[in-house]
Amino acid sequence: MTPLSSAAQAVLDAATAPTGDFCLENVNEIAAAALRAAADQVVPVDNPLSLPTGAPQSFAIQRRTTRCQLLAIAAELDGGTTTPTES
Repeated sequence: MTPLSSAAQAVLDAATAPTGDFCLENVNEIAAAALRAAADQVVPVDNPLSLPTGAPQSFAIQRRTTRCQLLAIAAELDGGTTTPTES
């Protein structure tokens, strides 16, 4: 397994806590799925730039950035690129 970024390793560590048991066959996939679900909660894919009433435009940009960062960690855990693509 290639070395993970500190963010991806932190997610993996949390997914295997408290035992740190890396014998789970699909722990990376579980952690990646959790991150994708979190990204969908933070910024739904169907309307990633929607803003609450009165929110500044920078809020939409930050939400989109957060989604991309979560998906990048998920892609890394899946063994893919750190630059996610949306489906």
